[in-house]
Amino acid sequence: MAETDADRDDDAPLPLPATSWAVLGLLSFGAELSGYDLKKWADASLGYFYWSPSFSQIYSELRRLEAAGCATSRLVRPEAGARPKRLYRITEAGHAAVRTWAREAPVDPPMLKHPPLLRVWLGHLTEPDRLRETLETHRAEAERLRARAAADLSRAADEPAWAYPLLALRWSERYYAAQAELAAGLRADLDALAERDASAGRNAMTGRDTSAGPGEDPPL
Repeated sequence: MAETDADRDDDAPLPLPATSWAVLGLLSFGAELSGYDLKKWADASLGYFYWSPSFSQIYSELRRLEAAGCATSRLVRPEAGARPKRLYRITEAGHAAVRTWAREAPVDPPMLKHPPLLRVWLGHLTEPDRLRETLETHRAEAERLRARAAADLSRAADEPAWAYPLLALRWSERYYAAQAELAAGLRADLDALAERDASAGRNAMTGRDTSAGPGEDPPL
């Protein structure tokens, strides 16, 4: 049976998806923003640790928030020749709703999905050089994101309203630095394993002994 307004606890968060709360959270800093502004803000903050939305996702969430009474918008017509744009602002009800969600909603544990590590786990099915390439690509991408987070941190440092987002950006910079370091450590572990297998005469892909000739049993 669908929940009605009468059934819902007034102190409970609105039944919105987490992506809606993320967009409403961006609006909660008080500025009147366009969809383009929200996309830029998301990429420079939320994108490092939670969600990097497309423009279509941004506008879909804004429509949802307007329908829920959490945001309002107005069409601004700039000078002749420029396209009009729609600006969005959080409502008092929206501010109360996101405040309730931030305080009361259960906090889910982070879920780790690590495609490069999955490839390492399946390392017996590929060549060590291919795994090295995968790890180096991952390390370089982590370093790129670390540098980008550091640059966004520097740009936002003088914005008083961003005191708490700055903490998240500092965490993001440290996180990607750690990812780069972990990738380098895993590469060292892979090299050590390949060297050990080569010294023992084992095939790195199959784990089988390669010192025995055709039809011979491997030495004990």
